[in-house]
Amino acid sequence: MRKGLIICLSCVFGNIFLGMNAQEPLPNDSTILDRHAAVEMDIKSDTIYPSIQEEPIVLVDSTILLRKSEFKPDSKKAVIYSAIFPGLGQLYNRKYWKLPIVFGGALGLTYAITWNGARYNEYSQAYKDLVLGTGNSYTNWVTEAEVSANRQRWIDAFKKKKDFFRRNRDLAIIASVGVYALCMIDAYVDAQLYDFDMSQDLSMRIQPMVWMPTSYSKAAFGLQCSINF
Repeated sequence: MRKGLIICLSCVFGNIFLGMNAQEPLPNDSTILDRHAAVEMDIKSDTIYPSIQEEPIVLVDSTILLRKSEFKPDSKKAVIYSAIFPGLGQLYNRKYWKLPIVFGGALGLTYAITWNGARYNEYSQAYKDLVLGTGNSYTNWVTEAEVSANRQRWIDAFKKKKDFFRRNRDLAIIASVGVYALCMIDAYVDAQLYDFDMSQDLSMRIQPMVWMPTSYSKAAFGLQCSINF
């Protein structure tokens, strides 16, 4: 009898226990896989891979780039270079378009000096030979018969020619000195004003203006001059 009672009670408690376990939902295979993947991702993110929201690491190149300094000519150097040889100051200031003007003027004046100097020497020697009678270099322009017919006339003519070419030679020399000094001045001023602001704001504007009448004056018309710095 007792054994039967014990068996009945065991069956009752067993059914109750099974019913309580049946109320809890069992996880399916997909849920287990999702949890496993999430754990695996957390492990990877903590150990190996950085977080997506973290700032990327920027590798700076070890090469240092040096910025080229802006060129600013020295006015003293420009004058010295121009004094050494005309055109070197303009070349130092990087005003290359002025070089043909300087060299062209220098070559032209050099040719004028040499050519007029050569003509002056020829006529001067002919004049001396004609006056002193020490030679006959004047025969390059006139014959002995023409000189014998009117010697004083040819003396005056050669003297005028000599003075004419000497004057042209001297003027060419003076012009050369002026061009030489002008090159030095241009090189100095150009170096001083190399970084001068040449924008459109630096200008003088003249425009018509109308003054409205007031209690002290009448209407007037005129020009207004404005200077922008």
